[in-house]
Amino acid sequence: MSSSAPHAAGACSHLHAIDVSFAHFTWGQIAILGVVQGISELLPISSTAHLRIIPAMLGWQDPGSAFSAAMQLASLLAVVTYFWRDIVRLLASGVGSLRTRDFSSTDSRMLLGIIIGTIPIGICGLLLRFVLNACHSPMRNLTVIGIACIVMSLLLALAERYARHTRKFGELTLRDGIWVGLAQAFALVPGVSRSGATLTAALYCGMERETAARYSFLLGLPAIVLAGGLEIYELLKAGLSSSGWETLLVGLVVASVTAFFAIYWLLHYLEKRTTWLFVWYRLVLGIVLLAGVGFGFLH
Repeated sequence: MSSSAPHAAGACSHLHAIDVSFAHFTWGQIAILGVVQGISELLPISSTAHLRIIPAMLGWQDPGSAFSAAMQLASLLAVVTYFWRDIVRLLASGVGSLRTRDFSSTDSRMLLGIIIGTIPIGICGLLLRFVLNACHSPMRNLTVIGIACIVMSLLLALAERYARHTRKFGELTLRDGIWVGLAQAFALVPGVSRSGATLTAALYCGMERETAARYSFLLGLPAIVLAGGLEIYELLKAGLSSSGWETLLVGLVVASVTAFFAIYWLLHYLEKRTTWLFVWYRLVLGIVLLAGVGFGFLH
């Protein structure tokens, strides 16, 4: 088990260094953050926000944006395991379309939409990666997260209140991938939530709630692969210690198991219920964060 060093001395020796503070957490702390990541990454409540908030409430150091991004790989394993039939069908359709030069099928258009929808977050992620991953990044300020939570709660409320919620999975088009993909790029702002942004956009496109969540998970796969893979590369370049890799692995294992059950719960929940639970949760969370910062309870 790695030793505890709450303040991770030397992990942020200068402003633009990659933050590897998580390497100094104990396995118990990382396991707790793994559970938080597994639940909050795939629910529309922002994993980045919760990985920033929970340590702040417990008096721990911020584990850093690099940890948050690398931990997305846990969601990758959970989503692939849960939706493997859909993924195989989409990939098979894509290969068949390349051979025949016919992209008229629903699955082919959906796959193309997922690919095109990944481009905005890929470009924005590359442009902002040094700001997002830097020690003491202004993007991880609790005020920023609180405002993002409130704004997203209001947008989700509008989508819940005024969208049609009638389109099924087989009715999705290339245009859906483009619109939802554009929304996904805003998830780079901590507190917005990739799942929250894509679910909200999917609801605005008229999808059923369960379909919107399912599409959100599938569309996020390429982004998760790119973000997680890039972060692993950055951690390799940063010279993360062997104990740091062990600590990260513990978090990934715990988060993967938790994320699988989070998917199961959310899809079954949205089959018969609305998203108002998440609207109110995010609104209250944002208000509490802003109040905590304003009154000095949170730093």
